[in-house]
Amino acid sequence: MPGGRLTQQERQQISLGLADGLAYAEIARRLERPTSTITREVMRNGGPTSYRSDLAHRATERRAHRRKQTVPRGPARTPGRDDEAVREYEETFTTLLMQQGMPKMTARVLTCLFTSDAGSLTASDLVQRLEVSPASVSKSIAFLEDQGLIRRERDAGRRERYLVDDDVWYQSTIASARGTAQIAEVARQGVGVLGRESPAAARLENIARFSDFISESMLRAADQVRDILHTKPETGEDAAGSAD
Repeated sequence: MPGGRLTQQERQQISLGLADGLAYAEIARRLERPTSTITREVMRNGGPTSYRSDLAHRATERRAHRRKQTVPRGPARTPGRDDEAVREYEETFTTLLMQQGMPKMTARVLTCLFTSDAGSLTASDLVQRLEVSPASVSKSIAFLEDQGLIRRERDAGRRERYLVDDDVWYQSTIASARGTAQIAEVARQGVGVLGRESPAAARLENIARFSDFISESMLRAADQVRDILHTKPETGEDAAGSAD
């Protein structure tokens, strides 16, 4: 299986594959590349409808040149880690979030927080790490807070820090479940408006029932998983004490 960076010829094959309506997995199979490589390549270069092999190749060369010329800013990487592997992983995670509907800059900010050992960064940290404007970071932070994916607090220096932790993901799931429950509620309102015997009302009733089930299942599963993850494993001493 080929390794290393994509060649210009491979990018041309990606462009032809997209024009033919091929799935990323099929393009990857033909090039003997991981599907994630093709997905990341397309998403970072305009998406499936705007991808152009020549522009993508030049953009990659520019990024590689900047990496050689630029001294990394922001907090240093953890010793022993492969910086290039970390960057590749961050791009993969960002692409995944974008595929699920998250704006690119917002996905980059969330990935940056997830891959930070501390799990928290200031706005200044994010600006330096991502090399973007403060306004871009601020807009992304506002979106992530609305979604319940991050929270903020002030450190000892009175600076605002943005955090991700186990409870943040739990709260995000709860917020999603409540949103699904709202869909059920509004769908049922339509049943009364459209008349219970109409085909449209039957359709909305099915949507409501489905949404109710999904919402309740999400809430139940989130609570169960949270309890499991927050339960400390029993030590040998604890087990011995219980036996006594």
